[in-house]
Amino acid sequence: LSWNEASLPAVFPPLGLEINDSEGHPSSSHQTLKGTSKWATSLENLLEDPEGVKRFREFLKKEFSEENVLFWLACEEFKKTEGKKQMQEKAKEIYMTFLSSKASSQVNVEGQSRLSETILETPHPLMFQKLQDQIFNLMKYDSYSRFLKSDIFLNLKKCEEQEENSAEAQTAAKRASRIYNT
Repeated sequence: LSWNEASLPAVFPPLGLEINDSEGHPSSSHQTLKGTSKWATSLENLLEDPEGVKRFREFLKKEFSEENVLFWLACEEFKKTEGKKQMQEKAKEIYMTFLSSKASSQVNVEGQSRLSETILETPHPLMFQKLQDQIFNLMKYDSYSRFLKSDIFLNLKKCEEQEENSAEAQTAAKRASRIYNT
């Protein structure tokens, strides 16, 4: 089993409506945070954005801890699984990939030894919740803060700021040309 981009969920849809100005651009007084700005506010916001997940995975891969976010995403997907047979299959995949002593991408969680294969016979949507919470907290208080200081994040943030400044300069130039060309 390999958890790749195609199998990753877009965890939550973006919230809120965007309010536009007369030119159809997001209104500055109600502009929603995007990209790196939104990612920097919380790990939750980062994990809600497929691009954020992609960049966080890039970072974790370099730190040899990508399995943490993959496990977290697999648990999120598992919670949406319906049907006992499908739940059993996915629970076994998660167990064999991340939790068993022979797992290919083993995560380091307390109590994983107490989770035996027998629990896989009677799966329920929240069966991995405690372990998922441990991994979330590990990421939140450890790798996430390092990610925000990483070259990957800082370079993306710099590019976004340059694009934003360039777009604002173009808008100002358009407004100025309208004023002087009327």
